[in-house]
Amino acid sequence: MSTKIEKKIVGYDVVKLEDKQESEPEQVIKETIDSDIREQAKIVQMHEKVVRPEMLIGSTYKIKTPVSEHAFYITINDMVLNPDTPYEKRRPFEIFINSKNMDHYQWISGLTLIISAVFRKGGDVTFLVNELQSVFDPKGGYFKKGGKFMPSLVAEIGDAIENHLKMIGMIVDPGLDEHQQKLIDEKRKEFATRQNESTEAAADNSGFPEGAALCGKCNMKASIMMDGCLTCLNCGDSKCG
Repeated sequence: MSTKIEKKIVGYDVVKLEDKQESEPEQVIKETIDSDIREQAKIVQMHEKVVRPEMLIGSTYKIKTPVSEHAFYITINDMVLNPDTPYEKRRPFEIFINSKNMDHYQWISGLTLIISAVFRKGGDVTFLVNELQSVFDPKGGYFKKGGKFMPSLVAEIGDAIENHLKMIGMIVDPGLDEHQQKLIDEKRKEFATRQNESTEAAADNSGFPEGAALCGKCNMKASIMMDGCLTCLNCGDSKCG
């Protein structure tokens, strides 16, 4: 292919083969970066204008509380964003709560509408968990199955949302580190030895020693007095540091 030169030639340089080969990797890097930028520009994030697809993936959680004769069923539907790509992820889109108990219908309906609106707004929605779990019932809370204390029905709804967000990866549970786990194992073994019976025989259905106190950090009845210090056998929280 010929190129017509319409301007006067005032100088020229000879391009060496080595210079051309050195410039090619830079061009490849530039093209790769541009490709990544274009690819990231196509990533869909959750926002209020995202169109709801015909089908959503959902999970339903059953909660049975002593404050109601009937159970509550919490359904959270997720939208799959960027399917079949390295950026695929699930994000909550809407929530529904159903029960035969109609006493709480009005405020539960309002609560689900607000939570669903926050879900669709996108961004970090994990703050909802702390907000809901901090709601206390003036009539008093209760212990759910497993020994965890729930200060209110609203707090247990927040607990169900937390479990769901952990399942889809929005909340990462770091768990106990090696030092904390070793401390808990040692405390359990020492407690069982002092009681002259196995941990299983001394424990109730929650898996912790009978008569254990409520932990202020994880809300589990798992705190025992060891060496003059209250230590939780579930999360490792200790007043002695």
